[in-house]
Amino acid sequence: MRPFTLELSAEALDLAETKGGTRLRLRVRAGAKRVGVLGVHGGALRVAVTAPPDRGKANRAVLALMADILRLAPGDLEILSGQLSPDKSLHVPLSRDAVRERLAAVLPD
Repeated sequence: MRPFTLELSAEALDLAETKGGTRLRLRVRAGAKRVGVLGVHGGALRVAVTAPPDRGKANRAVLALMADILRLAPGDLEILSGQLSPDKSLHVPLSRDAVRERLAAVLPD
C-alpha cells in the first residue's frame, strides 16, 4: 500500500488548458474547522471550507476561497463538474502559467 503524501508545490498541480482559460482540479473538504489550502495530492489542489455540503453552500464557499486566492471575482470562476462531489473541476479564466504563479503564493515550493 502506498503511503499518503501531500505535496506543497504548485508544480505538482494537474492544470489543463481550456478554451478561454485553465481547468483546475480540486479536492474539497466541506464542513472543516478552518478555511484554507491544504496542499496538492494526485494533481488536485486540496482545499477546506467550513460551509457544509448542503444546498450548494460548500460550492459557494469554494468559489469565494478560490476567487480570493486567484485574485478574481467569484463570478469569474465556474465549477465544471463535481457539484455534488468533493472532487471538482474548476474553470479559471487565466492561462495555466498565471494560475500556477498565483497558487505558488499559497503553496510554498
